[in-house]
Amino acid sequence: MTRILVTGSAGRLGRSVVTSLAQAGHEVIGVDSVPGTPEAAAATMPADLTELGEAFEVMARFRPDSVVHLAAIATPFSRTDALTFRVNSQLAFNVCEAASALGVARAVIASSPTVIGYGTPGWAPRYLPIDEEHPAEPWNAYSISKLVAEQVMRGFARTSATRFAAVRPCFVVAPEDWSGSPTQTGHTIAERLDRPELAGVSLFNYLDARDASDMIAALLERLPELPNGEVFFAGAADALAREPLADLLPAVMPATAGLAAGLTGTSPAFSAAKAERLLGWTAKRSWRTELETS
Repeated sequence: MTRILVTGSAGRLGRSVVTSLAQAGHEVIGVDSVPGTPEAAAATMPADLTELGEAFEVMARFRPDSVVHLAAIATPFSRTDALTFRVNSQLAFNVCEAASALGVARAVIASSPTVIGYGTPGWAPRYLPIDEEHPAEPWNAYSISKLVAEQVMRGFARTSATRFAAVRPCFVVAPEDWSGSPTQTGHTIAERLDRPELAGVSLFNYLDARDASDMIAALLERLPELPNGEVFFAGAADALAREPLADLLPAVMPATAGLAAGLTGTSPAFSAAKAERLLGWTAKRSWRTELETS
């Protein structure tokens, strides 16, 4: 058993990560600025990790073996641009600085697929499916802050004894969302399926929070074997769409017409092949099996 500190433990993804890691036998410490950390956590602590002193205090108090950094303003345009950029960038730096300085062995930093730039007017992917080699073209404060978080992580990875990696989890679907609870955008999963324009802007990507938790657990286990500072996409094995993306993507994003033809069947627009190859991880859950339709 190891001690793992999870920041943003009360969030949509954090709750599942805490529960999954605790069920696997780890001692999980939840840290969040708001209440709501799952009971599975061995301990919880409210803290403002945008303050470097508090980040150091949390790490020094609990002395974790690993850190999973999920805390952030979680969606674009939900707060002012200035606040979103400042909070997300500062959180990443403070967590990496404290983890590195205090000898935490492993740290996983949450990034986002938005770093590639989807949603920009006129944007189109360079190729499909999109993998980790696709150029980053962030265009709003949120996506810029997530790319900054990756660069901060890589900066520390160059000189630190801490083993770092970043994960770009696709649109996170919490377990309760399958039964009709609003997703992070306020729409239900059924609405995103019925109205392709809602999910089309993000190329129909999604990921069950429990699969994301499994991926993070696999990454923590494999970190010592990987080059320091790797980045991984994590997405479901299919698209959040009732029709094949070869047909649907050009309808909502005309610039993808030629590129989408190579996406056969239910194939998603984002590739998780790197995670499968290096971590042995693939998503197990699909909207086709999880969505409650009654």
